[in-house]
Amino acid sequence: MSLMDVHAHLTSPKLIGDVESIVARARAAGVRTIISNGLNLADNLAVAALAERFEEVYPAFGLYPVDAVMAGMEELGVEYPREGPVIPPGPCVDWIREHTDECVAIGEIGLDRYWVPEPLWEEQERYFRALVTIAMDADKPVIIHTRKAEQRTLEVLVELGAPRVVWHCYGSKVKLGLRIVAHGHYLSVPANAGRSEKWIQLLQKMPRSQVLLETDCPYQSPERGVLNEPSNVTVAVALIAKLWSCDEAEVARQLSDNFTTLFGFKP
Repeated sequence: MSLMDVHAHLTSPKLIGDVESIVARARAAGVRTIISNGLNLADNLAVAALAERFEEVYPAFGLYPVDAVMAGMEELGVEYPREGPVIPPGPCVDWIREHTDECVAIGEIGLDRYWVPEPLWEEQERYFRALVTIAMDADKPVIIHTRKAEQRTLEVLVELGAPRVVWHCYGSKVKLGLRIVAHGHYLSVPANAGRSEKWIQLLQKMPRSQVLLETDCPYQSPERGVLNEPSNVTVAVALIAKLWSCDEAEVARQLSDNFTTLFGFKP
């Protein structure tokens, strides 16, 4: 099988010391493509360096929605469990604009109203719009993070006319998820989807042509209390095969075709 992980964080401090073993385990599991998503300027640079080391790793350059307004959150006294110092978002956006030819997607980007208070929503959306526009100008897919802002995220993407979109770890209502895929967007299935009735319903109802795989590693592990890694996409493959009443090889072929349609190269 030729599998993919379209949303990983291999530069996370939780994983970075063991990346060689993690990539080797992914390779052994049939994972040929791992898209490591950047969160800010420093992380984008780390993602680019990691992609140079491993042929299976591809870079996506992004600005995490919380990082986009972190300075404002600190001024407002909002507590957030972050790793590392606050990095200004403006230079990150400029850097992404100048380096779009070096990545396979712009992500992760989006809107987050779970952590971010309402006074900062407008500023957060301004960065989101700028990054979607950069992606469209460069003909790159966008990889979306959104939490408690899924409806607004879809409205912005539709307004801007973004044609190539994958939503990572979708967590809102099934009805809205079906509206999202009706716009031609993709949903990437996390390795822990089997614990979610919402995901089970989505996989039974949504078009097979709009499904991809992800781990969001080191988070969203299928086994609680254990760090996640790209090899675990096989857990989602097994779930999908069961729900689609087909074998895992057929799932892998379908998802490989989906990936190629969105990203423009085979996983």
